[in-house]
Amino acid sequence: MGRHTIRTVTLVILAMLLTTAGVPAAAAADELAGDITFSVPSGTFQGSVSVTLGTAIAGAEIRYTTDGTRPATASAVYPGRPLTLTGTTQLRAQAFLNGAATGAPGTALYVARAVDTQHDLPLLLIDNYGKGKPGRDYMDAAAMVFDTTAGRTSLSAAPAVATRTGIHLRGQSSAMFEKAPYRLEFRDDADDDADHPVLGMPADSDWVLRGPFSDKSLIREALVYDLGREMGLATPRYRFVELYLNTDSTPVAAADYQGVYMLVETIKNSKDRLDLKQLEEEDTTLPKIAGGYIFKFEWLAAEEPTLTCTGAAATCWNFLEVEDPSPLNTSQRAWLTQYLQQFHDMLHSPRLTDPQTGYRTWIDVGSWVDLIILNELSREMDSYLRSTYFYKDREGPIVAGPLWDYDLTFGVGGFFGNEQTAGWQYQQTRSPQANDWFQILLADPAFQNDLKTRWQSLRRGLLATTSLTSRVDALAAPLTAAAQRNFQRWPNLGSRMVGPFITDTTPSWAGQVQVMRTWMTQRAAWLDGSSAWGGATTSPSPSASASTPPPGGGCTATYTQVGQWTGGFQGEVRVTAGTRRINGWTVTLSFANGQRVSQVWNGTMSTGETGVAVRNAAYNGGLDAGATTTFGLLGSWSGSNTPPAVTCAAGSVG
Repeated sequence: MGRHTIRTVTLVILAMLLTTAGVPAAAAADELAGDITFSVPSGTFQGSVSVTLGTAIAGAEIRYTTDGTRPATASAVYPGRPLTLTGTTQLRAQAFLNGAATGAPGTALYVARAVDTQHDLPLLLIDNYGKGKPGRDYMDAAAMVFDTTAGRTSLSAAPAVATRTGIHLRGQSSAMFEKAPYRLEFRDDADDDADHPVLGMPADSDWVLRGPFSDKSLIREALVYDLGREMGLATPRYRFVELYLNTDSTPVAAADYQGVYMLVETIKNSKDRLDLKQLEEEDTTLPKIAGGYIFKFEWLAAEEPTLTCTGAAATCWNFLEVEDPSPLNTSQRAWLTQYLQQFHDMLHSPRLTDPQTGYRTWIDVGSWVDLIILNELSREMDSYLRSTYFYKDREGPIVAGPLWDYDLTFGVGGFFGNEQTAGWQYQQTRSPQANDWFQILLADPAFQNDLKTRWQSLRRGLLATTSLTSRVDALAAPLTAAAQRNFQRWPNLGSRMVGPFITDTTPSWAGQVQVMRTWMTQRAAWLDGSSAWGGATTSPSPSASASTPPPGGGCTATYTQVGQWTGGFQGEVRVTAGTRRINGWTVTLSFANGQRVSQVWNGTMSTGETGVAVRNAAYNGGLDAGATTTFGLLGSWSGSNTPPAVTCAAGSVG
């Protein structure tokens, strides 16, 4: 989804008109301007604003609209004098030569306001031209982001971002709240995605507005995201903002203030978000069809495309939705379904803990461990069942994450025991079940040992009580004034029930933050106990075959079986340079059970009497000291499938 090329245009600044209208002058042209110059850049105004249009296209006339439609030959001709606007307007213009549109169209957004309150958090203003409260379908709107300068901002400031946007209601239970969550899609003049950097986050078109409502501390989700990011889990970036949402045809007023929101990155496969291999429509065979995929469990709320489990109903998964690629073609859907079915069947088989074919060859164990730790520490009410994401890259295992939806945590909710500081959230039962994957893994003593070891390590650092307390204080401090405004707008601090959820009734925001802090401390203490993750641990055992490390230079290679099915298997080999740079490498794999390798990627294969030799490709042979690369392979087997012996030889060293 492309953007139009950003063109530098000259703005004709009319100082007297700007002063009268109250619209701040912009230092650079609006990205929507195209080949049209607007004397007043996009922004807010009080009373009226006068705008002069121009174009650098010689001899062209300008036609314009004020109703959001694209200018056409029947649209009004710009008369050559300033246009005076008195209400919120999407002013769109196009140059025409000899009756035909020429050059890029331009748009400027002018939002009428009747309020100019000072704020110490960034502001997000959305005005949908009087279309009413957003529903489930996208509606056209203007979006403006106002960053702080010296800790202050207001709606009269020059917006850091001003763009056309689509907005719609999102969420499940949270969608019933008056303070509702929304999805935003920034758009260009052609209604394609328009990527904008927002408040220090990388440029993108897709964003979510999450409004803490049952979470009266306002920071529960932010806390989990911050912890997850530092633990190494994939986690969306976010910024706290205060939202004004104007859904009527009058100027933006104090009543349009919606309180404190989190502006959050959506989960998607893109360079600055979840950077996986991109699956194209034509990728229908291995190795490309093996990734990347993003999928999630959405109990009772999954939308197409979904993946269907086959087997016993009592153990099968349900509500498994594919997020990416979109669209998902028939071959990719079939491949991913079969792959996950094989994983699921392995979990329910005697092979569960097999070092060569068991779960450790299928999943990134560390990410699953860390997800469980955060789910259990926070006791998120829908843990493991809803908004539970996974991803699989082309040459990798199933990874848990990214994190999503952690507002019903740290004592908020009241369903399935999640308000209690004792007990396990993974033991909750719902019918029909979403999956039993986590319960199976948690029954394995070695996996439990991994959890205990990781928990105890984190409790000495990131999750130490003093560290958690300091982090809560750091998150809360910048929200002090904004929280007062939020609860003036939404006075629910004393309400026991917020929608269907049980919440604390401490009558101040600071008290609510302390309630969350106390609950978290007590929960961590329970997890420290001998009935949870306290006590002795054992050292983990290796789960992959590796070549013997060289004494100096040279290279090592490690083989991991990524997947296995009847008659076939997929493997991955990681090549690591020693203490000096290597220029080229050759890995030899010696199989003991007559396995045959049929395909290799990221390398060149040759076969001999004693095994398979794989030489580096042209682009991955040079490795600096300690650097790594990988290649993948597909093979066939019968009888048994013992991992190969692996050796690595460097082409030259130094």
